[in-house]
Amino acid sequence: MFDFCLVGGGMVGSAMALGLAKLGFKVAIIEPSMPVPFESIQSPDMRVSAISLTSETLLQNLGAWTHIKSMRLCPYKRLSVWDEPSCRTDFDCKAIEQPHLGHIIENRLVQLGLHAAIVVEHNVVFYENLKVSDIASTDITEITLEDGQIIQAKILIGADGGQSLVRDAAKIGVQGWQYSQQALGIQIKTYDLQQDITWQQFTPNGPVAFLPLYDGFASLVWYHLAEDINFMKSLSKIKLKQHILQHFPDDLVDFEVLNVASFPLTRMHANQYYKDNTVLIGDAAHTINPLAGQGVNLGFKDVAALLSVINEELATHDRTTVLHPNHYCQWLKKYEVSRRRDNLVMMSAMDLLHSTFSNNHMPLKILRNLGLKLANHSGPIKNNAMKYAMGLA
Repeated sequence: MFDFCLVGGGMVGSAMALGLAKLGFKVAIIEPSMPVPFESIQSPDMRVSAISLTSETLLQNLGAWTHIKSMRLCPYKRLSVWDEPSCRTDFDCKAIEQPHLGHIIENRLVQLGLHAAIVVEHNVVFYENLKVSDIASTDITEITLEDGQIIQAKILIGADGGQSLVRDAAKIGVQGWQYSQQALGIQIKTYDLQQDITWQQFTPNGPVAFLPLYDGFASLVWYHLAEDINFMKSLSKIKLKQHILQHFPDDLVDFEVLNVASFPLTRMHANQYYKDNTVLIGDAAHTINPLAGQGVNLGFKDVAALLSVINEELATHDRTTVLHPNHYCQWLKKYEVSRRRDNLVMMSAMDLLHSTFSNNHMPLKILRNLGLKLANHSGPIKNNAMKYAMGLA
């Protein structure tokens, strides 16, 4: 019998399992597709995340950051956003007295770093490369794996992404939609000094963005309609480079195209974050327009909030009481209240940003360019906005 069972051993699920283990709980974690072990000769992965300072602190506290740093990552110290080049907002880590604003890291390496920290926790059992075939829940949840094993747990945590099986089993509804745009990820190798800036330019068709990686590698992100994304994917690497040079700003240094992949853009928000003894975190609870790179950082905030309310309960109750059906609904409610509104605000802010910049309506264009120009000279206001984006406020 486990105290908690995590379905999903990705970045957010692994962080949750590790945090619970450090609080002394017995934890099962189920991951259907384990990541490929790291080797330094590997090319960079397509899926990367901008890990905020707050997420970095969580990973440090969990003991995973050392493992992640031993592989590879890229700190970024500056961030720029603009529509017209003359109306640009620039952020610099020096303005908030920080060594960097965050790191761009391959998702797999964050996951591997967390797994390396989990290995030393003797109260965690990892069920690797196994899918869940059935979930039956009363006061005790029974999770049946595809090989016939049955796991019993007092509390089930869904960290299994936007198409969450755990959420469906709990009959928790969702609201949301798929955007008409998709994101084209373009992996490149640059021919210039290592970049320490990430930037994003808004265009009527959607933003174009640059994310630096290690050793001159980088990722470009191009938001566009699905048919245009499919056209660009069909181009040769040489023709795609020519297409990029026609549409990306001059800030982009010389490069060669290495690989491409497209990703659908979806907004989804669960109607509730818990039901009975099932609780949702990360993309199982919410998916967001990735304009500002907040997706996994919101998931890590879920982890921190859930660990915080459990830790508060442990200050006045023993573990048996904390996990009792008459009691856990109280702290699950606290978790939901602390996170659902914050996530909704961020999701709505990204949609507002998207709708404001995705058009050429002249009065609105004048206003948004004026806003960006004023923001760049707003001093404390700009710094506070930067701290919020980095998770420091």
